[in-house]
Amino acid sequence: MSDGAALVEEDRAIVEAGSRRRGLLLAVCAAALWATGGLGAKWLFSPLDATTSRWLVPPLGVVIDPVVLSAARAIVATTLLWAGLAARSREHLRVRAQDLPFLAVFGVAGLALVHFSYFKTISLTNVATAILLEYMAPVLVLAATAVVFRRKVGWRLPVAVGASVAGCALVAGAASGKLAVSPEGLAWGLASAVFFASYTLMGRWASTRYTPWTLLAYGLAAASVFWMVVLGGPGRVVSALTDARTLAAVAYIAVASTILPFGAFLAALRLLPAAEASVASTLEPVIAAAGAWALLGERLSASQIVGGGLVLLGIVVAQTESSGDRAIPPAA
Repeated sequence: MSDGAALVEEDRAIVEAGSRRRGLLLAVCAAALWATGGLGAKWLFSPLDATTSRWLVPPLGVVIDPVVLSAARAIVATTLLWAGLAARSREHLRVRAQDLPFLAVFGVAGLALVHFSYFKTISLTNVATAILLEYMAPVLVLAATAVVFRRKVGWRLPVAVGASVAGCALVAGAASGKLAVSPEGLAWGLASAVFFASYTLMGRWASTRYTPWTLLAYGLAAASVFWMVVLGGPGRVVSALTDARTLAAVAYIAVASTILPFGAFLAALRLLPAAEASVASTLEPVIAAAGAWALLGERLSASQIVGGGLVLLGIVVAQTESSGDRAIPPAA
């Protein structure tokens, strides 16, 4: 190889390394935003009682049904994002008619059904079990990377995925008996993992075809339609949002734990292989547990701390992978 060609290859490697670092930072930011958004939601919507009154800042105690909250945040997020893009960046809203079916599937399967199946799992088990099952998604993403996309996977990514999933299990409380599994709850929990993996894989596939804001704008719009069908119309959402405190709380959730993190994760998928981005997302329950310890007075067990370390180890190991899915097959 000539000196000139070698320099070109070296420059390309430097650019790729820089892109991957930016992608990792975006994925970590998404996980942090999901975690802090979840903590914010817990603070906003927890009732004021003997336990919560001892929190660093007592909760507001806003009352809203979790399913209505999911619908409301999708609708409010759609409204805010479309209004912002229409005012400042209309090019992100221009799509071809043939794009709409994919964007609709992305919104329903990758956004609405993630939340629906997650809340359904909680109703049948508990929060710890729902978190653990949803974060089986990296296993599915890794399998799809190898089997569906036929990408060569070295030993590092399976190790990274294993460490991050095991870490999530410990953070969720698997070692202390906090898990509660029923056949129906297990089915819905695994469904939430499938939908989150679908969001990751579809976002990665579409990353060179649409901007993150295009994907999110149309995805949220499709998710809003889905929730209207589930709830039988907008009545329950409109009724909830007539209360000023509820509207302010939902607007916060729509921005802090919907538009910003989902947008950051989609942007990360333009720069990172899907499996690596999925591993990075498992940082969410770790940050949430640390935040709950610092702000809400919840205890962290030794096994949870070890679990957080395993998640961090998984993220570091994933970044050393050299043969993951560098490319995604072209659209059919």
